[in-house]
Amino acid sequence: MSSVYLGCPLWAHAPWRGAFFTRGARREEFLPQYASVFPTAEGNATFYGLPTETTVERWAAEAPEGFRFCFKFPRTISHERQLEGAGEDTAQFLARVAPLGGRLGPFFLQLHERFGVERIRTLERYLDSLPAGCRCAVEVRAPEFFAGGPAERRLDDLLTSRRVDRVLFDTAGLFAVKAQDEATRDAQRKKPRVPRRETTTALAPFVRFVGDPVIEANDAALQRWAKVARRWCDEGRTPFIFLHHPDDLHAPALARRFQHWLHVEDPTRFAPPPRWAAEGESEPERQLSLF
Repeated sequence: MSSVYLGCPLWAHAPWRGAFFTRGARREEFLPQYASVFPTAEGNATFYGLPTETTVERWAAEAPEGFRFCFKFPRTISHERQLEGAGEDTAQFLARVAPLGGRLGPFFLQLHERFGVERIRTLERYLDSLPAGCRCAVEVRAPEFFAGGPAERRLDDLLTSRRVDRVLFDTAGLFAVKAQDEATRDAQRKKPRVPRRETTTALAPFVRFVGDPVIEANDAALQRWAKVARRWCDEGRTPFIFLHHPDDLHAPALARRFQHWLHVEDPTRFAPPPRWAAEGESEPERQLSLF
């Protein structure tokens, strides 16, 4: 899909076997099969700990050249140290994933909900400390950054001046429903309830969409984002858009729905949703994989 990187919050989810992955897919086949459909994925696991060197080498071998990993900065940097004295941790993180080279997309820095405008200078110093060429997007959760006042303008001005994108979190669909299952209740507990934004502060807008558990109920919101994505492409931007479902089992289906609406929005630019690996598996192959 020209100029749009679309993906899910993860790429190796064993319960996808038989629906998204082939029924007998081995773990080393997860990433290649995922990448045959989506050109990017969030790397949320790095928030909790660094992958081993061997794991990174395996990812580099398994991911096609055009694939982009978007890793989250570790919580030791963003939440425990609150960006203060985090130089060594940052260097270790960047060094660990460096073997991925050109397969690295923008990193994203999720700040604590109590990280407010009074700490904006800390954010400025941290962004200035990152090595040249390190692309990242910043996710804020403090309410003052969504009030449309001086705090939000100061944040956007800082990110614009440093050519850093602002993470745009759309959780309206998630909070518009009464949770009927534990996955949705858990998502509503953990995800931020913040106003929707389309703010662009650099060239790679970074969207995290968490929708209604009913896939089709998200159509109006997905159509709206498809129009925004097309506009961004017309402006020469390269958006990264990640589709979250309260239950990760259904994330590929939600992302496919967005692929459909992108194609409807501009069939000459955006390809229709590709076939999933499981859909290319014949019934005899499915049966043999059971033995």
